[in-house]
Amino acid sequence: MSTPVHRTPTPQSAAALAAARQRRDGGLSGNSLEHAVLRMQAGAGNRATAAAVQRARGMTQQKEKGKAPEAGGGSAGAKKSYRDEIAGLLDRFKKSLEPIDTFIKGVQSPTNAGFTQQAAAAANEGLKHSVAASGTSAASENLLTEAAGTVVNGMDAYKNMKDAKKHKSGAGHHTAQKKAKVKGADTVIGAAGSASYSAAIAKEVTKLHKAADAAVASEASGIASASVGAIKGIRAAFRVGGAASKYKKVKALGDPHLVHAQSLARLNQSREQAEWAAAEAYVALDAYWDHEGEERLELVSEAIDAAWEATGEARDAAQSLQRAERDVEKLNTVQEYAKKKQLTKIGKETIGGALGESTKAAAGVVTAVAAGTAGLASNPVGWGLAGAGAGLVLGVTLYKALRAATKRYEEARHPEHWAPENETPAEASSRTESLQHALKFWQKVSKGERQAMAREIYALAAGPDIKGAGSTTPEMRDSARALLLALKSGPAHHKLEPEAWAATLNDPAKTTGWIKEIAEQLASG
Repeated sequence: MSTPVHRTPTPQSAAALAAARQRRDGGLSGNSLEHAVLRMQAGAGNRATAAAVQRARGMTQQKEKGKAPEAGGGSAGAKKSYRDEIAGLLDRFKKSLEPIDTFIKGVQSPTNAGFTQQAAAAANEGLKHSVAASGTSAASENLLTEAAGTVVNGMDAYKNMKDAKKHKSGAGHHTAQKKAKVKGADTVIGAAGSASYSAAIAKEVTKLHKAADAAVASEASGIASASVGAIKGIRAAFRVGGAASKYKKVKALGDPHLVHAQSLARLNQSREQAEWAAAEAYVALDAYWDHEGEERLELVSEAIDAAWEATGEARDAAQSLQRAERDVEKLNTVQEYAKKKQLTKIGKETIGGALGESTKAAAGVVTAVAAGTAGLASNPVGWGLAGAGAGLVLGVTLYKALRAATKRYEEARHPEHWAPENETPAEASSRTESLQHALKFWQKVSKGERQAMAREIYALAAGPDIKGAGSTTPEMRDSARALLLALKSGPAHHKLEPEAWAATLNDPAKTTGWIKEIAEQLASG
C-alpha cells in the first residue's frame, strides 16, 4: 500500500508569490480545480486500497467459518493447507484491488499525463507538484496490484506444473500443462510490470522533490513502460494468431447439416421402409381376419406378431432419425459457439492487447524522448497516446467485467438455463440476491454457457460406455472428435496414441477431466 509523500518546504519563487498575490486580489485561480482533483486522486488510492485489504480479510474470515478442521495434522498436509490459504488470500486481495487498478490505469493516469503536459507548457510548479503526488499514489497502487498478481501467478504456475507431472498424459495433463505455461508467462510479464511501476514511482518522487536527476528517472520510466507495453502487445498478437488458427480449423469442419446430409437421408430412408413394412403387416393382418378356415387363428396370431414387430422397427427407426437430427443441431450449435468464442477473443486481444498495449508502449517511448529533449517537454503527443492506449484497455476491461457480471446474474437468477439435463436445477435466487451475486467480481462463473457447451461436445464425442452417449451414430461421434482436434484437444496435445486417446473418451472416470479440458479450450486461443 502506498504511503503519501509529503511535500518538503522550498523557498517560494517570484512567480509563486505573484500567483498568491493574484489569488488574494482576484479570487480563485484557473488551476484551483485541477489541484483539487489531483489532491483527491492522490488520497483516493490509499483509502480504496485499505478498503480492499479489509474486504479481502472479510472474505477469508467468511470462508473459514464453514470450514471443518483438517484431520491428521501431518506436516505435509499443513504445509499444503498454508500454501493454498496464502494463494487464496493473495488472489482475493488482488481481485479486490483490480477495480481500483482499472480506474487508475484508465482514468487517473491519462488525466495525470494531461495535467503534466499542461504544467510543462505553462511552467506551473504548483501543478507539477500536485501531478507528481497523484502519480506517486497511482503508481504505488499499480505496483501493489501487479506484485500481488505476480506472486499468485507464480504459485499457480508451480501448482499446475506439479499437476502436469502427476497426470503425465491425458486431458488432465494437457489442461495443467497449458495453465502452467500461461501462468508462467504471466509471472514473467508481471515481474517486468512491477519493475516498470517501481520506475514510475521513482520518476514521480524525483519530480515531487524537484531532484536534479528527474529527467533521468523519467527517461528510465518511459523505457520500462515502453518495454512492458511492447511485450504485452506482442503476446496479444500471438494470442490473436492462435485464436484465428483455431477459428479456421473449426470453420473447416463445415456445416453439420451438409456434412451429415447423406447419413440423415439414409436414416430417413430406413424409417420410410420400416413404416411401409408396418403398413403392409397391418394390411396382411386385415386380410387374415377375413380368412375362413381351420388355420385362421394361427395365421391371425402370426400376422399380429409380424405387425407388432414391424411397428417396433418403425418406431426405432423414427427415434434413430430424431436422435441424429437432434445431434446434428447440437453439433451445429457447439461449432457456432466455438467460432463465436474465438472471434470474441480475437476482438478483445486486438483492441485491448495488440492496439492498446502497443499504443501505451509508444507513449512510453515519447515520454523517454521528451525527458531528454526540452523541446518535447510540452508536446501533447505523449498525453494523446497514453490516453488512447488507456482508453482501449479500459474499454476491453469494462466489457469483460460487464459480461462476467451478466453471467453471474444469469447463473443465480436462471440456473435452469445451463443446468445438466440429468440434474435438477438449483433453486432460482431473487432479483436482489442475483444482483448481489453479480457484483461478486472475485468469483468465476461455474455453471454457465461455456460449461454447458463443453458437456454437449463431450456427450457427442464420448464412447458408447458413457451414459447417454451409446445412441450416438459413429459418423456423429467422428465429427465431434474432429471438433476436439480443432480445439487442440487431440491425441498429440494429450501425449497419447489415437487408440489410447479414444479410450479416455470411453472412460467414465475421466468424464470430469474431459469436460474441464473442453471448457478451457473453448475459452483459449
